[in-house]
Amino acid sequence: MPIRLLPLLLMLLVLPARAEPGLVVVVRQDSDIVSLNQSQVVGLFLGGARHAGSHEPLDQAVDADAFYEALTGKTRAQIKAYWARLLFTGRTRPPRTLDSREQALDEVLRDPQAVAYLRAERIDRRLRVVFELNK
Repeated sequence: MPIRLLPLLLMLLVLPARAEPGLVVVVRQDSDIVSLNQSQVVGLFLGGARHAGSHEPLDQAVDADAFYEALTGKTRAQIKAYWARLLFTGRTRPPRTLDSREQALDEVLRDPQAVAYLRAERIDRRLRVVFELNK
């Protein structure tokens, strides 16, 4: 009996322990943003053309590395260097950074102009997914 279980055990060791859910860009359900494409998300979070001008992108410390890597293919260090150059010229300001996923969720629910990225597992009916990052 233990010999028959050996292939199953080996297969379980090779599989990842738990697949991480993807990141999604979200707004409040009553937001005027219905959907965004990748270039609009890049513009919103990297200081380019703001979608409808008044929306506030929110960064969060926990998932920032994965978000920017998936969105732009750049590391967080490269993104920070990019923002340092833009700040020096005074052209724009980076998104406000929150400490946790919970703060990002709370801020999106509080502010109808807020746009944030969260793990897909955190989404409920109070939020609208406007962009999904492919991993």
